[in-house]
Amino acid sequence: MQKTVLSEVFDLLKQINVVSSESEFSRDWLCRSECYMRTLRFKRSQPSAGALAICASKLQHYGRCMTATEQHEQLGKRFIELSEQCHKQINADAVRCWKEEVSI
Repeated sequence: MQKTVLSEVFDLLKQINVVSSESEFSRDWLCRSECYMRTLRFKRSQPSAGALAICASKLQHYGRCMTATEQHEQLGKRFIELSEQCHKQINADAVRCWKEEVSI
């Protein structure tokens, strides 16, 4: 199965011990139910724009905070990169949606 930007974010956050499970990530980083990521995987669905936007916003906020410190600057840059990937995914999904409408 294709690796999504949310799975990349989850893997990083788990690696640095910010979250310990997909349930925690879904709840605390996506503001969704504890089974959100599991449901996406089971149904082979794409994440909602809302979940991506919330994740992007949090990544950007914490990334900016971390890039202001020498100790966490590189990790902060990675957070910002992942935030940008979330925004790109939102835009790609939106373009796909309106192009489907145009071609009907």
